[in-house]
Amino acid sequence: MEIPPRFTGRPPVNPDTRDRFGPGTWERAQGLAEDIGYYGRWMRERAFEQIGHLYPKAALPADQGGGQANVIAWIWARTVRSPDPSWNGHIPLIRSWVLRKAKKNKPVLWIEPVVDRNSRGVSYRIREGGDPPKGTVERRGGTCLATGTPIGFDYIREQGRRGLMDRQLIAIAAEGHRRRTYVVPAPQPDIPEPGWKPPGRLLGKAAVNTPLYGMTTWADLFTDRQLTALTAFSELLGEVRTMVEEHARQAGLPDDKVRLRDGGSGVVAYADAVLTYLAFAVDKCADYWSSLCSWHNSGEKLRNTFGRQAIPMVWDYAEANPFSGSSGNWLGQVAWIQKAVAAAPAGKPGEVLQRDAAARIAEVASPVICTDPPYYDNISYADISDFFYVWLRRNLSDVWPDECATMLTPKADELIASPYRTGSKQAAKQHFEKGIAVVLDRIAAFQHLDYPATIFYAYKQKETKAGGTASTGWETFLQGLVDAGLQVTATWPIRTELPNRPVAMGAAALASSVVIACRPRPQEASMATRRELLEALSIRLPEAVYLLQDQAIAPVDMAQSVIGPGMEVFSRYNRVLEADGNPMKVRTALALINEALESALSAEETEFDADTRWALTWYRQYGYQPGPAGDAITLSNAKNTTLDGVIRSGIAESREGRVRLFNRSEYDTEWDPAAHKSLTIWQVTQHLIVRLEYSETRAARLLRRIGGGVGDRARRLAYLLYQTADRQNRTHDAVAYNSLIQAWLDIARQAAAQTHEEPTLGI
Repeated sequence: MEIPPRFTGRPPVNPDTRDRFGPGTWERAQGLAEDIGYYGRWMRERAFEQIGHLYPKAALPADQGGGQANVIAWIWARTVRSPDPSWNGHIPLIRSWVLRKAKKNKPVLWIEPVVDRNSRGVSYRIREGGDPPKGTVERRGGTCLATGTPIGFDYIREQGRRGLMDRQLIAIAAEGHRRRTYVVPAPQPDIPEPGWKPPGRLLGKAAVNTPLYGMTTWADLFTDRQLTALTAFSELLGEVRTMVEEHARQAGLPDDKVRLRDGGSGVVAYADAVLTYLAFAVDKCADYWSSLCSWHNSGEKLRNTFGRQAIPMVWDYAEANPFSGSSGNWLGQVAWIQKAVAAAPAGKPGEVLQRDAAARIAEVASPVICTDPPYYDNISYADISDFFYVWLRRNLSDVWPDECATMLTPKADELIASPYRTGSKQAAKQHFEKGIAVVLDRIAAFQHLDYPATIFYAYKQKETKAGGTASTGWETFLQGLVDAGLQVTATWPIRTELPNRPVAMGAAALASSVVIACRPRPQEASMATRRELLEALSIRLPEAVYLLQDQAIAPVDMAQSVIGPGMEVFSRYNRVLEADGNPMKVRTALALINEALESALSAEETEFDADTRWALTWYRQYGYQPGPAGDAITLSNAKNTTLDGVIRSGIAESREGRVRLFNRSEYDTEWDPAAHKSLTIWQVTQHLIVRLEYSETRAARLLRRIGGGVGDRARRLAYLLYQTADRQNRTHDAVAYNSLIQAWLDIARQAAAQTHEEPTLGI
C-alpha cells in the first residue's frame, strides 16, 4: 500500500532495460517490478558461483536418455535405529513410498526399499506400476522395515531428543528430457558448517510437534545445505544495495539520502524498496527450503512448510534445489513477487501502521473498520511467524529498524487465549475476553455512523455440550459483540480458502469466512422472550437457508453461515429473557440457531419422493450397513411406499431378512436415467457424485438430462445428507456431498451450455 505508489510510473534503473523503452511505458510500479526481477536474477547467478557445487546434477540412466539433469528435489527419509536387537542398523520412517500417483497414461511410480540382511542396510530403487507398500509410519507409530517390529512414538521421540535421529537419501527427482524423472540416490557433496543460523527457540503453538523429536530451535528446522543457501542469498542483499544505488544515480534519481521509512523516494529509498521485496523472496524460499517440506505426489512438486497454520513433523521430506527451473527454486519465488508488485494498485499512497487495534480505533475520528479478529486459541500467529521473522530481521533490520527491533516477534499482548503465556487456561480466557470486550466497545463508540463495521470470522463450531453445538471462539466473540451494544445488520459468507490446501484434502474443511456487518444497537431496542426469539428464527432462518443454498454455499460452511442471520435476530433485541427472567447467553442462542437450521433443512424432506424419504431415514439409522427387514417394512409404511418399491427403484437390496442401501461404488457409471420408470432423487444425487468423481463435464451431462428442477432437489438432498454424514463421522460421505455442492455452480453452467443433449426428464 505504501511502496508501489511511491515509485508509480517510473522506469526501472537497471542498465538492461532503463533505456530500452520510451517515456510512459511503465505503468503503476511496473518499473520497480522489473528491477526486482533483474536483481533477483543477478543474485541467482552470484549464488550459483558461490554454492552451486553443493547442488550437483543427477546422472540419468541409459533408458532415460543418459546424460545429466538438473535436480528438482532430493527426497530424504528420517531414520532411527531399530528397537529390534536382531537388526543393528537404522531404518527409514516413511509416510508414503509413492513418487507419482497413477494418472491417465501414467502408471504409479514409487520407491522400492531393498533390505540387505547381511550389511544391515537398506537401499532403494525406482519402480513403475504394481502396488506400492504402505509407509512405515502412521498415526499410531512406526514399523521396522526389516523385522516388522512396531516402533512407538515414545521411542522415536526419545531417539530424536538424544540426537540419534538421522536421515537417508531415498530418491532424486530431476528435470528429465520431456518430463519429471526419478533416479536412485547418489553420493552427495560434503556440506560445510553454515555461516549463520537463525536464533531463538520454538514457543507455544510453534512447539507442538517438532520439539518432541529434538527439533527445538528455528535452525533445527533446516538442513545445513538449506541454511547455507538461505545465508548465501541473504548476504548478497548487501551487494544488491550497492548496485541498485549506483544504477539509480545513473538513472537520475535524486540522491537525497532519505530512507524509505522516512518518506524518501530517491536513490537510497529506491534501494530500500528493492531490498525489501528481495528479502521477502528469501522468506518465501525459507518456506520451501526447510526439512518440513513434503513431496506432492499428485502434482509431482514440492509442498511448502506452511500448508496450514502450524509447523508439522514431516518424516520423508523433499529438499529443493534453488537453481532448478521447477518448484521451490529461487527465481520462482522472485517471479511471484515481481508479478504482485507489477499488478499492485499504485495511485494515492496508503499509510500502514503497526498498532494495537483497540488503541488505533480511538485515535481516528469516525473510523471505518474492517477487521479479521483472532480466533480464541485456534492459531497463534506470533508463535509461528518467527519462522519468517528471524530471516526478515537479519535481512531488513537496517531498512525497517522499528519493525525489526526485537529478537523475536512480540507475543505477550497478542489477543489470543494462550495458557503458556498467561499461566493457566482461566487466565488465558480472561485475557482474551477482556481484550475482545475493549475492542468491541470501542467499535461501538467510535465507528463511523454512516458505515457498518465489517468483521471476518471463520471458526468452525466443534464443541457439542448439553447446550448444543457451539465453540468457545464463536461464543466469546459474539457475546462480546452483543455486550458491547452492537447489532448484526447483515452477514454473508465469502469463499476465502483454497480447496486444494492440505487441511482440506480428504476432509470437510471450512472454505468460507463469514462477514458480519455491525452497527450500534438502537437505544430503544425492545426486549423479547425465548418464545418470541424462536418464532423470529423460524421465519428468518428458512429464507436465509434457501438463499445460501441457491448460492451453492458448501454444506460444511452452512452452520457457520446461518450464525449471521440468526445473530441478526438475536442481537436486534436489547436482551432476550429466559423463563426465569435471566438474560439469554449467546451459547444458548447459538444452540437455538443450530436447531432452527436443522428444522429448516428437515422441512425440505417433504419435497422428495417417498423412496428418497425412506432412503434418507434409513441412511441416518444404518448408513450402508444391513438392517432388519422388519424395520425396513415399518419405515416404508411410514413413508407411504413399499419395501418392494424401494428395491425396484434400485437404491437398496434385501437378502436373508436384511436390507441395505447400495454404496456409490456399486452404482453403474453408465447409468441411464431414461431407463428407470421409478427414478428417485436419491439415485440422481448419488449418480451426480459418481459422475463428478470422473469430471464436472460428465456430471453436467447428467444434470442436463434430468433437468434443473430435479437437479435442484438433488442438491438440497445433498445438504441433508452432508448434515447426517458429518454428525455421524462418515467423513468419506461428508466430503462427497460437500464436493458436489462446491462444484454445483460450475456443473450447472456447463449443463446450461450443453445444447446437444437429449430432452430433460422429470420425476
